[in-house]
Amino acid sequence: QVQLVESGGGLVQAGGSLRLSCAASGSMFSINDMGWYRQAPGKQRELVANIFSGGRTDYADSVKGRFTISRDNAKNTLYLQMNSLRPEDTAVYYCNVRLISLYNYWGQGTQVTVSS
Repeated sequence: QVQLVESGGGLVQAGGSLRLSCAASGSMFSINDMGWYRQAPGKQRELVANIFSGGRTDYADSVKGRFTISRDNAKNTLYLQMNSLRPEDTAVYYCNVRLISLYNYWGQGTQVTVSS
């Protein structure tokens, strides 16, 4: 079992920055990758960024150059630094852990609202 608790969401003006954190606990073995997803009202959940055990990162095209995903293994914490935020980044952001077996764990989500 893996438990995930997100924090750091909030309201910010366009052009501003936020940093999301995801504290993970439980069995952290056999992890394939960790990532951030988001879901805006009326839209499907989409991948924002993920980081693999070897350190490789992937980003959605819409956030490349603006968002940075990182992981502190000592603290079992995943981060998402979001800069140059846009109104279209408004969504609930979810932390995800995917095991080698492809089983997924999800956090409860944190709201990010970007005002124009």
